[in-house]
Amino acid sequence: MHAYLDFERPIAELEGKIVELRQLAAQDPNMQIDADVSRLQYRADALVKDIYSRLSPWQRVQVARHPGRPHFSDYATHLFDEFTRLAGDRAFAEDAAVIAALARFRGRAVAVIGQEKGSDTKTRLKHNFGMAMPEGYRKAQRLFALAERFGLPVISLVDTSGAYAGVAAEERGQAEAIARSTQACLDLRVPFIATIIGEGGSGGALAIATANRVYMLENSVYSVISPEGCASILWRRPEKNQDAAAAMRLTAQDLLGLGVIDAIIPEPVGGAHRGVEEAIANVGEQISRALNELSSLSPDEVRRQRRDKYLAMGRDLAAK
Repeated sequence: MHAYLDFERPIAELEGKIVELRQLAAQDPNMQIDADVSRLQYRADALVKDIYSRLSPWQRVQVARHPGRPHFSDYATHLFDEFTRLAGDRAFAEDAAVIAALARFRGRAVAVIGQEKGSDTKTRLKHNFGMAMPEGYRKAQRLFALAERFGLPVISLVDTSGAYAGVAAEERGQAEAIARSTQACLDLRVPFIATIIGEGGSGGALAIATANRVYMLENSVYSVISPEGCASILWRRPEKNQDAAAAMRLTAQDLLGLGVIDAIIPEPVGGAHRGVEEAIANVGEQISRALNELSSLSPDEVRRQRRDKYLAMGRDLAAK
């Protein structure tokens, strides 16, 4: 059984009936349920398609946070070979929220980085729900330096509600670590591809996503602050989350229109959590195409293209 979101209750009712019928049939081998199951499954599939064709921004936020959505570790398992993790920032500590590695992507040596939220209580606590400390962003800088030194393309998979905002993080220079990581992104002379696979929250996401190509999965979100944070600041009323999500224009569709991202990666009908392997394969295909496009550029052209991309973005938005 899936974990159902609030707006998926009609789907849950139909799929629940299918499960009940199959349980009854397991107890009575003579019970004929094929026709009923087929009819219910057809209605459920049609309902999933209809609901997901008209999601509101707030509903997309909920899908981006779905517990069954594939996380960084799932992508690492399916997309990369010879995945060798790098631990620690060589200054303070290891941050489990940020995973950095050297690996092979379809036979090509690459540097990989991303946030891991965890999939259950134990792993979520271990990875601090994907919210990195300063040492996580210093580890990112270390990976970028290695990629630069050995000429490795960088692949980033972003999934965080934001950098950790606790006192300990601030005491250890969180803002500076994020700024220097972003600067390191802009200075890279190797192809850099970032994909928002779930949430892309604030500078915590931008610090490893200032790339030549930035993609978003269809139901992911990317914003300067969470809808809850925005509602708290502007209205001081938590029930304004939906209004905040709509006003912030944080969906992939909005951001493609604004020129903030380069393309939207399609998800299976019903979200990535309903077709994990298909969603991961779609991301892999998009990354492969981008690497092929950027491979013809010289190191200086790669860096210049990335810098020009962000400078133009500001000018274009101001003109609008």
